[in-house]
Amino acid sequence: MTDGPGFAQFLSASDEITRGASTPSTLPVWQRELLFARDTPCVTFDHHEYNDFTNTKYPIMTLDTMHQKSFFFGSTELSAIRRFFPETLKHCSTFDMLSASLWRCRTIALDPNLEDEIRFMFPVNARTMFNPPLLVGYYGNCLATACAISTARDLLHEPLGYAIELVRKAKALVSEEYVRSTIDLMAIRGRRFTSTFAWTFTISNLSRVGLNEVDFGWGKAAYGGPATGGLDFLPGVLSYYMSSTNKKGESGIMVLISLPSGPMEKFVKELNNMLM
Repeated sequence: MTDGPGFAQFLSASDEITRGASTPSTLPVWQRELLFARDTPCVTFDHHEYNDFTNTKYPIMTLDTMHQKSFFFGSTELSAIRRFFPETLKHCSTFDMLSASLWRCRTIALDPNLEDEIRFMFPVNARTMFNPPLLVGYYGNCLATACAISTARDLLHEPLGYAIELVRKAKALVSEEYVRSTIDLMAIRGRRFTSTFAWTFTISNLSRVGLNEVDFGWGKAAYGGPATGGLDFLPGVLSYYMSSTNKKGESGIMVLISLPSGPMEKFVKELNNMLM
């Protein structure tokens, strides 16, 4: 029905009307026909995000084994992580740097076979990638899933710069044609995802969609976003970046992570080693 930016638009419209506006400042746009499959579907990219794995070893992750923790990353924590990247990559985006680091920490914690295929997937807002762009106010699902892929061996043994380059290249692939190719793939195969998520780590970046800016007349939200990450029909797979403020009043990113207890202990240890 909608995606993160679309849901944030809905909440913003609701709070404007609650506070007395007759119409929202951004009018909703339907136009779902703009994202229909082409008359002759044509898949022009290798969509690894929808392919099944060939790995033989999988971690057992069920809801009753999950432990969730939240991790705050402010300027101090992000500066500590940047030390692990080469000079040429120290000015990369916060999303790329943090995601590459968490991807590797999580992989270490889950201890896959070195030849196993490991994926990092993340939705990309494609609204402005169309020519012409979708009209401001389009609130439907307009996310394309980028997918970085590596063997566990390379992800664990190469420098962190290797992981961040994979993330950046995956993001750079997302274009209007990439989105059209994804839509056509769905039309050909049916709307099904890969059936094997075990070695997949997915992060949805909601830190900039404005959920914490919603104000129904009582002030801005203390927190806006999901209460859990990875405690759903895909245990341990999905995490979120949320805008947050710590006890010192510092702004930063809150990350929700869910893993079984043993891997969670390893994950925390690896992450703390980076933040020391």
